[in-house]
Amino acid sequence: MSILRLDKVRREVGTFVILDDVTAAIAVEDRIGLVGPNGAGKTTLLRLAAGRDEPDEGSVHRKRGLTVGLLAQESHFDAAFMAAPDVRAAVRHGAAHLEAMADQLHDLEQTGRVEDPAYADLQHQFEILGGYTLDQRVDEALSGLGFTRDEWAKPPTALSGGEQTRATLARLVVAQPDLLFLDEPTNHLDIGAIEWLEEHLRRRHGALLVASHDRAFLDATVNRIWELRDRKLSIFRGDYSAYHRQRVERDLRAVKDADTQAEQIEREKELVQRYRSHRKFSKMHEHEARLEQLQADKVEAPKATKKLRLPAGAMAGGGASRSGEIVIRVEGLVVGYLPGRGALDADGAPATDAKRVATAPFLAATRGDRIGIVGPNGAGKTTLLRTIAGDLPPLDGGLSFGNAVQPGYLAQLRDAAIPGATVLDALLGAIPVTAGEARGFLARFLFRGDDVFKEVRALSGGERSRLELALLGIMPSNLLLLDEPTNHLDIPAREAIEAFMTESPATLLVVSHDRRLLETVCTSLWVVDDGLAVPFDGGWKEWRAAVADGWTVHKAAEREAARLRGGAYGGSRLVAGSGNGSIAGGKGSGQRVSTAVADRHVNVPVAPARSSTRVASRTGARRDKLSKDAYRRQKSQVDADLTRLGLRKTQLELSMGSPAIAANFVEMRRVASELADVEQALATAEDAWLDLEDRAP
Repeated sequence: MSILRLDKVRREVGTFVILDDVTAAIAVEDRIGLVGPNGAGKTTLLRLAAGRDEPDEGSVHRKRGLTVGLLAQESHFDAAFMAAPDVRAAVRHGAAHLEAMADQLHDLEQTGRVEDPAYADLQHQFEILGGYTLDQRVDEALSGLGFTRDEWAKPPTALSGGEQTRATLARLVVAQPDLLFLDEPTNHLDIGAIEWLEEHLRRRHGALLVASHDRAFLDATVNRIWELRDRKLSIFRGDYSAYHRQRVERDLRAVKDADTQAEQIEREKELVQRYRSHRKFSKMHEHEARLEQLQADKVEAPKATKKLRLPAGAMAGGGASRSGEIVIRVEGLVVGYLPGRGALDADGAPATDAKRVATAPFLAATRGDRIGIVGPNGAGKTTLLRTIAGDLPPLDGGLSFGNAVQPGYLAQLRDAAIPGATVLDALLGAIPVTAGEARGFLARFLFRGDDVFKEVRALSGGERSRLELALLGIMPSNLLLLDEPTNHLDIPAREAIEAFMTESPATLLVVSHDRRLLETVCTSLWVVDDGLAVPFDGGWKEWRAAVADGWTVHKAAEREAARLRGGAYGGSRLVAGSGNGSIAGGKGSGQRVSTAVADRHVNVPVAPARSSTRVASRTGARRDKLSKDAYRRQKSQVDADLTRLGLRKTQLELSMGSPAIAANFVEMRRVASELADVEQALATAEDAWLDLEDRAP
């Protein structure tokens, strides 16, 4: 049974038609995903269905008594929400009908009318609607969507725009309307909050219509897809993945049918002309009738959509040079904000002391790695990436780049637009090229025709993201530091970026909440949470499975400390390895970026002596073979150990040749002792490599 029906709806803005002859219906338990490129009219359709706007033609029919809730992208315009004394009260007021029933029950109790049938009926209805679990559901919604208990007492006016959107979403979850409309609900949500929302929507009773570019979210929550394309609405059964297969098959079939019909039309034209020349008019009229029918029922091939085409080489200088094997090396790095560089105190005022956000005991990226940086909102993912990019100074520890590394950085928070500057001005201001060359380059990023004369400050979120990608592609880079690169982009643009990342030879560090991108592109992760940043050897699905089995950043840091042996883990801090800002001390071996380490004793892994038992195990009977996955993980770890220890050995050997070290007996003895430990650890790592080769699948 339909609870909402759109009948030949048409919507225009000026002379531009956004929706044309849209007809569809929503049933009681339908969960529908609304997809389409940016500007296709998804938000317009949601507002029409929710009753916020009226169609220019056609009608929208709603079931009598239907309750609807709409999550818009501008939730801060809700006056009732903003007037609430605190966030918890604002969210609880989403169930205003239950609050009113509770007040009525209280009044009946105060007047001694608990024996009245009206009291029993009202109490029964209150229980059925979940009134007695309202506070529990409010707390679950706030916690699930990422609000800490301290934030529950904040007034809504003190929240950021993203926090207001999350609070409004929590209020809708508590309200439990018959029909829920969500416009890009995963914006501003971290991975934990997205997973909580997915589980809630799966268990929720009632209909759902959600517009989203998050493919994994759509796969988890919907069973039908509405596609807006060329002002028309098409309906598909199944989740997003099923829709994508159907859409590809339908487009291929439409192209084939259009080609076949075009051939038939040409054939009929030829026959008409032939029979006319032979004066066989009856046959000629017969084929003219067929031709007229074919032209009346002409099959239109799907229009070729404009696609984002990221260039393989940079606009200036072509491709990037090949970097060294080690691209980034981090040891004991503390990231955060110095006074005057973004540090705030508890009251939100500029802080007088540095604010420590996260510590990275040991992280490394080798050439060609594709690493995703994941973790909850506020954990320090962007802070870590900004520190690596040089946008923020490190508070402590070592950070270094390898040889010939050429970084390129895409920030999440864009700089303010220059008033009056156009898209073309922005590119010409970054590189001295002709206007024609600039327009040709911008066309790859969907800025065509008069689009290049749009003011930057007037661009939409998606257009601004495309412009930032274009500016990133000007100079060659073999290290790409990308902070939420798919923000505001539609699905075709996201798929184009994924294809570019997969094919790019550059080393990638990507902060993202886009799980499909993380699954498709990233082969390993850096996890930032609870004040720590640690590596995870595996992709997105492996990490979520590990978390379900009890994996935490602290346990991972403890294991890393045990592996390094020379490190000392202290809850939220691990100091290991060299504090020197360069990877190796040789000429051209590394570029020192920044370090705040001084006069600190350098620890390296202290390996036990090689035992005869270990050697015998390698030379005796062959051990059980490893699975391919276990072999890959262990080999990656051993190779990383060999590379790290080899580089440290080279650094120490060069240090011993330094006149400053040779003239200092105490320092010389320390370096020699450390070198002996490194050589011992290197020998053990070589044994491990040989053992692993014996057990190769």
